[in-house]
Amino acid sequence: MTSIVQISDTHFGTEQPSVVQALEDHVREHQADLLVFSGDITQRARRGQFASAAAFVRRVQADGVGETLVIPGNHDIPLYNLFARLFTPYGNYRRHFGDELEPVFENDDMLVIGLNTTHPRRHKDGVVTGRQVERVAQRLADGNPHKIRIVVAHQPFGAMVPSDLSNLQHGAEPALQRWAEHGLDLVMGGHIHLPYVLPLSKQYSGLAREIWMVQAGTTLSTRLRGTSPNSFNRLKLHPGEQKKVCVERWDLLDGRFVLGSHFNLSW
Repeated sequence: MTSIVQISDTHFGTEQPSVVQALEDHVREHQADLLVFSGDITQRARRGQFASAAAFVRRVQADGVGETLVIPGNHDIPLYNLFARLFTPYGNYRRHFGDELEPVFENDDMLVIGLNTTHPRRHKDGVVTGRQVERVAQRLADGNPHKIRIVVAHQPFGAMVPSDLSNLQHGAEPALQRWAEHGLDLVMGGHIHLPYVLPLSKQYSGLAREIWMVQAGTTLSTRLRGTSPNSFNRLKLHPGEQKKVCVERWDLLDGRFVLGSHFNLSW
């Protein structure tokens, strides 16, 4: 079994130190093979905010996370510094998290493909380009079908509530149709600060196979949505001819993260 911890929308600059400590305590106790960080690392893409986030990731790795996969969100591009937004939009991100904006992680159990769906000229909307669709499709086609195959992007591919339809990726439907043909299992995201697990065939009826949407809430920030507490996801992967994934949502309660709910997925 391989385990993934998915965090999102930490918005460093608005992080809560006690919640940061609670997550580090959880990782130290439970460990994980991979940390997936699905964007909006910072609140305003400032150098100090990225430095704090990078230091946090280093501590989590020392606490017991094997590898990390990090992608940017729309908040990780400068908003008020127009020169930086136009000419070096990912400058501070690259300084602290490296030049690769679309990392890929693969081991014996899983293939995880990161997508950068942000753009300096977009305020917050995400878009999947035709080139990205084909690159992911080719990687899926070349991969081992017994592995759990995951795409990570910041903005969501599926909506739980009607008000979030405007937050969906531009180009989501043709991308999902193409990736379903090549065996994609999961898409993971953040952006809307609302955690849920959703079968995308209910929204996109023409998919060749089921793709599950695993959305993370806001893990460390004060920027909570409604009654949703700070949370993160833990995925337990069982690859093979019949693939299974248990998705656990861990919620902050009385200063520590506790198991809030779980979903058992299979293909």
